[in-house]
Amino acid sequence: MSASRPTLFRPHPARLPLALRGAFLVLPFGALPLLAAGPAHAQPAAAAVQHDLAPGPLDVVLTRYARAAGVLLTFDAAALGNRRSAGLSGQYGVDEGFARLLAGTGLRAVRESHGGYTLRALPQEREAVLPAVTISGKGIGATTEGSGSYTTWSTSSSTRLNLTPQETPQAITVLTRQRLEDQKLDTLVDALDATPGIIVQKTMIGEGIDGTDIYARGSRLRNYQIEGVPTSLAVGPLLSNTAAYDRIEVVRGATGIMNGLGTPAATINLIRKRPTAAPQKSVTAQAGNWDRHGVGMDLSNPLNESGTARARLVANYGNEGAWAKRFDQENLALYGIAEFDLGERTLLTVGFNHLDQKTDASILGRPLFFTNGQRIKLSPSEDGTPSWSFYDHESNNVFASLEHRFGANWIGKIEYSQTRYDDDALTVGVTQTVDAATGNGMEVWPYRWSSKARQDNLDAYVSGVFSLFGRDHELIGGVTLSRSRSSTTLYDYDWMNYPVDFNIFDWTRTAPAPDFFKTGKGRFRERQYSAYLNARFQLSDATSLLLGGRSAHWQLDEGSGKRQEDVFVPYVGLVHALNDTWSIYGSYTKIFQPQEGVVFLYGRPGASPDPEQGEGYEAGVKASLNGGRLTANLAVFQMDVENLAFWDPNVRFYEVLGETRTRGVELEVNGELAEGWQAGAGYAYARAEDEQGERALTRLPLHSLKLFTTYRLPGAWNRLTLGGGLNWQSAIRSGSATEYTQSGVALVNLMARYAVDKNFSLALHLNNVLDKRYYSTVANNFGTFDAPRSFMVSAKYSF
Repeated sequence: MSASRPTLFRPHPARLPLALRGAFLVLPFGALPLLAAGPAHAQPAAAAVQHDLAPGPLDVVLTRYARAAGVLLTFDAAALGNRRSAGLSGQYGVDEGFARLLAGTGLRAVRESHGGYTLRALPQEREAVLPAVTISGKGIGATTEGSGSYTTWSTSSSTRLNLTPQETPQAITVLTRQRLEDQKLDTLVDALDATPGIIVQKTMIGEGIDGTDIYARGSRLRNYQIEGVPTSLAVGPLLSNTAAYDRIEVVRGATGIMNGLGTPAATINLIRKRPTAAPQKSVTAQAGNWDRHGVGMDLSNPLNESGTARARLVANYGNEGAWAKRFDQENLALYGIAEFDLGERTLLTVGFNHLDQKTDASILGRPLFFTNGQRIKLSPSEDGTPSWSFYDHESNNVFASLEHRFGANWIGKIEYSQTRYDDDALTVGVTQTVDAATGNGMEVWPYRWSSKARQDNLDAYVSGVFSLFGRDHELIGGVTLSRSRSSTTLYDYDWMNYPVDFNIFDWTRTAPAPDFFKTGKGRFRERQYSAYLNARFQLSDATSLLLGGRSAHWQLDEGSGKRQEDVFVPYVGLVHALNDTWSIYGSYTKIFQPQEGVVFLYGRPGASPDPEQGEGYEAGVKASLNGGRLTANLAVFQMDVENLAFWDPNVRFYEVLGETRTRGVELEVNGELAEGWQAGAGYAYARAEDEQGERALTRLPLHSLKLFTTYRLPGAWNRLTLGGGLNWQSAIRSGSATEYTQSGVALVNLMARYAVDKNFSLALHLNNVLDKRYYSTVANNFGTFDAPRSFMVSAKYSF
């Protein structure tokens, strides 16, 4: 056996209101026509009811009116500020009553497909509602829970200013609460796999970030946030369970203004669920093939009679098998949040998020070819690993924030969060030298490590409206301070005497568990301190200019070495509304990302690669259709990047390209096509080229299409909702000496949900209905199968 270790199949080493009554308000459940089970029993919108409502705060009067009218009303109390209502007296139909109560507010009540109502801003009265400054992420119509929609009226993930999708000069996808539930996107990886323009490739399944590569616009995605605050990959954001979140906002392209550092791929922003002002409770259960099962609950309630204190608890437990032998995974997710109104102008929020995942015998890909160039034919069930291998990781996050209104048009927020992430693993890699005649010759290399990581974040900002040249403009400025540290216990074993020459067809049964011993520790500390300022200037009624910048200091102490960078990232965006429906936009920003430590560790000897940096350009057309309930976007982009690092299997080093250029097109539609019909669909094309004009990253598809839609049947069948989707991508290539090309793959998924009554619903999800056999990724003579056909039956009871 050689005394040097061969190349193995492993991943490359890895604004505020007067009195907040709740994140959104709904009726006490005794008056609810229906929550989770569907819209079957919603009251007719034309029914007239006698009302005698006294004047008071607008949120209180609206809640009383909806209760008396017998309809479900969902809105963001934070966005109503100090508005008051003169009350209502007389007999009114539901729509007429809402119109009277909301006259002059710049708001309207929109009836959703499920029969309930949601407050939205009137486009023609945008100037009138501008002074209602709200906390970033809490704009009018931002909350998606209870809306039944596949789109939102407000996002904040591109600049931290609350903007409608049409006011945002970048391509953005919002996976709403309804979309997450309809498509059963239980994990963040599931959600990203369903997002247009995002490519998820799994080199291993069950090993978190170490086994998952995620790309957008030709670059690896590394930018993750929670409520707009950057989160390090070192604390395991991909472990996230979507049950804790109201929505996931995905901004494609460079977003240095939000992150300081980052790649030109995309930014993922997770927006938490918030407590409700009225009681809201549900329990769920599910079961599927491969011995998958789980239970969950979501409880929200006021903590006092006045509703100035509110809390919410979400819990999910699940156990999963898989198509590969011996795979077993246990998942636990706990999320809690409480809000306290400290007077009329101040809100205190505290909470936690606990995630625990334990995996035995994770799924690992196999060599694609024997040494003689003949294809190795294996089935997905043979992608297992030995029973002694495991991968356990746990994340614990706590957070606290204080929001305060300063006068009429300015607000501020400060938030502290801490995340601790522990992982412990004994896993394996395999070599690609397999004899065609016998199946022998493959070597197995076990790995053992355990690590502890911690990230502390402090984020503070102020935001408001100011007047200049007779127009109102918006401004947000703040600082983000982040410190991360990690300690890894290093192990080794007597690999010189470990057995060799395993057979590819039975090695998972014959490979012995090695005896590991500790060899030391590795540590690193990372700091990133940044300050930013963003402004939105209203140049005319139809044109807005977004200008901003972030100055960041980054430092990494690793062993005896130190690296640091100081960078300023500018941002320019221009949006022009052609009319109430169509708008055009353009944006420019810079890109800056220090190279990962693995690029130094496995780079060419003596090399010290410069940071990845460049520029990003984007232009497009956006549309708001069907009264804002349907949004559309067409974007073209170009990313010029220097020092892009990639793994070259031929020389077994990370190579750094002098310059790459990625150009592409994206087209997307989200929202309500007709009453009861929701859809999300997107097409993406991205081609990366090196300095010689040759295509780079052939392991990624040039084209991809993702579609999912649901339709609630009308009339007597309105208890039934049917849905389905299609995920298609073009060919991918391994890029190895003996190249493997996987032709385009189309996956069909189906779902059905039936509302047994106003509280209880049943659902069925079928994925990969045609049972396509395909690789999630192919690279360097290795391929990892993705999931064959599967099903899941679930039940939900709301009370």
